[in-house]
Amino acid sequence: MARFRTRLALLGSAAALAVGALVPVQFAGAQPVAAADEHQWVALGDSYTAGVIRAAGNTFEVPRDGCERTDRSYPQVIDRDLGGLFELTNVSCGAATIENVTDTSQHPIGRHMPPISEDPDYPFPAVPPQSEAVGTDTDVITVGVGGNTLGFAGILMKCPELGGESGGVGTPCKDALAAGIPARLKKVRQEYDRMLSVLHERAPHAKILAVGYPTIIPRDTSGCRFGDLTQFGTITQGDLDWLRHDVLEPLNKAIANSTGTQEAAGFVDLYASSRNHSVCDDAKWVEGFVTLPDQLSFVHPNALGHRNTADHVEEAMLNAIS
Repeated sequence: MARFRTRLALLGSAAALAVGALVPVQFAGAQPVAAADEHQWVALGDSYTAGVIRAAGNTFEVPRDGCERTDRSYPQVIDRDLGGLFELTNVSCGAATIENVTDTSQHPIGRHMPPISEDPDYPFPAVPPQSEAVGTDTDVITVGVGGNTLGFAGILMKCPELGGESGGVGTPCKDALAAGIPARLKKVRQEYDRMLSVLHERAPHAKILAVGYPTIIPRDTSGCRFGDLTQFGTITQGDLDWLRHDVLEPLNKAIANSTGTQEAAGFVDLYASSRNHSVCDDAKWVEGFVTLPDQLSFVHPNALGHRNTADHVEEAMLNAIS
């Protein structure tokens, strides 16, 4: 339904831009609307925005900068859908933290995750803070970030190790890490508040759309197979329940609460729409540690997940310019 409404809005908006034309430009085969008439859109974020994994398409940056933006990630999907309305600047980057968006340069890692994978182009030159792509002429900013500030990648590496040592019993990861999670969430909230303020200062007339994280772990974790690398490997069922309830859902809540303090910002919720498409579902929109036959995915959205994100973000973007 969201995709249908988006298409209707797109047709209406495109027709309005093509004043005097007998048919909208995308149907007439004409050149795109002049850049001066396009809304300036900047996409910021981490790997859940950039795409990164092969299940989210092919990297298209030539030469590679190590950020691993893929052609089926949601900014690129939206750019194809709404390209006549928005001019995209996509500076999202895998492994980015909130500070990398706000004011800290980043050294991208590409696909370099030794000893699991070696990237022949590593090391990559630093990329500037993503907020530098935002200016006074920016109309819409989308930003999806926070997981790396929380340290979710490190948690994902530690939990299988502890779960394997426990033989799949109990909550060894929760026992080891739970005490530090509130401080991590507090850090996310504080840095997110500051990031939104900086983005608003740089683009005072822009609408900022904060994109949340999708459902990664199902509510019923009994369907998650212990030891299955296409899911969560050797993370125990108890730890999966803890990660969902005490880490991932509060992360989304922290982002939503931060966004709620900014009049110029809005929150794009992906959690409900992706509820039955977790890593452990047959119709998954998020890959597990591995995508068969031999691709390292390390729990990232696939092309279907990015398509869902695109549908919701498109609708928010169209509302922002209406």
